[in-house]
Amino acid sequence: MQWSPNKQGKFRNAIGDETAKRPTPQERNTFSTDVVPEKAILVAVCPGGQTLERTDEYLAELAFLLETAGGVCVKQVVQKLERPDTRTYIGSGKLEELKEYKNALEVDFIVVDDELSPAQLRNLEKELECRILDRTTLILDIFARRARTAAARTQVELAQLQYMLPRLTRMWTHLERQRGGIGMRGPGETQIETDRRLIKERIAALKVQLAKIDTQKTLQRKNRESLVRVALVGYTNVGKSTLMNLLSKSDVFAENKLFATLDTTVRKVVVDNLPFLLTDTVGFIRKLPTQLVESFKSTLDEVVEADLLLHVVDISHPGHEEQIAAVNQTLEEIGAADKPTIMVFNKIDAYTYVEKEADDLTPVTRANWSLDMLQESWLAKQAKSIFISAAQRQNIDTLRRLLYDEVRRIHAVRYPYNNFLY
Repeated sequence: MQWSPNKQGKFRNAIGDETAKRPTPQERNTFSTDVVPEKAILVAVCPGGQTLERTDEYLAELAFLLETAGGVCVKQVVQKLERPDTRTYIGSGKLEELKEYKNALEVDFIVVDDELSPAQLRNLEKELECRILDRTTLILDIFARRARTAAARTQVELAQLQYMLPRLTRMWTHLERQRGGIGMRGPGETQIETDRRLIKERIAALKVQLAKIDTQKTLQRKNRESLVRVALVGYTNVGKSTLMNLLSKSDVFAENKLFATLDTTVRKVVVDNLPFLLTDTVGFIRKLPTQLVESFKSTLDEVVEADLLLHVVDISHPGHEEQIAAVNQTLEEIGAADKPTIMVFNKIDAYTYVEKEADDLTPVTRANWSLDMLQESWLAKQAKSIFISAAQRQNIDTLRRLLYDEVRRIHAVRYPYNNFLY
């Protein structure tokens, strides 16, 4: 029970009853430190040409993002529209329904599975009278929570400010004071103009810091040019850090959460006396905010300058083909799509399928493919590939042999006179 003294020196408990009995020290110092997760409603539009099943998969990923950020989903709302409403993202009828859900469930905020325009964000906040977060804001918040090094924190802050700049809505009331002095007199600045000016100045300062960080990382990469560089890439939470720990015998932080790794980690790996550098990079995701791609340029340069990519895929995920496409799109954006690549299909221990009966005449779908069928599909034939389980250490020796062959081939081209050593 919580107690607080009133003006007369008596104590009042949590429900307002006064008592002459003074609480014991144990009662005064007892309080709960449990963090109550904020409740949210998830909202998505199912556009024309997209199935409701696919929209449900997107909402499941959004719910995982929300859980990673420390929130909890209490309701999901989907509306089928040809395209999102330009004013309020969803239609007026669904907006009224969303109001009822918000009031009945007493949620703290609402999350939208798309990036909202400044006008959509402003209109939704006005109609629903609560916090509105879009997918980009949620991802930026997770990045801010996960950033550990000074470089990562600088990159995330820059991305947040670039996203915030066109969406300012009189957030900083302490900035209402106008500049004074000789030559500064005139109409003065409104609060919103002052906000924009300060954010632009901060963005400029952060870009200078990132330029210095980029220079330092470039020098570090030049010092490592004598060794072949291999980079782990892939969708977030597919097991890159677990595989990194397995191959390099290190202790890189790994967790079953989205974006567990933000900072680039480089480890030296030796396979049969052949050394090479293995890099663990930030995971990609569908609709990765462009601000993050720009601000994490120095981190993604590790991928651009790598000699070989290990594209890790969670084969147990029902949408792994779309995850592959999302990663390939990001690689295309940063100029690394033409790199030699090994497809590493991870989590075969978690792969499940529905086996068809012999007399079942219904067409075979993706849900009916066995792992053997998948290994013979076009997906596994489009590049050098291997199916493994990093958690259960299945086929890891085969992966090491494949890595050895590819690294040795690259090394033989770069250093033909040293090839006899391997």
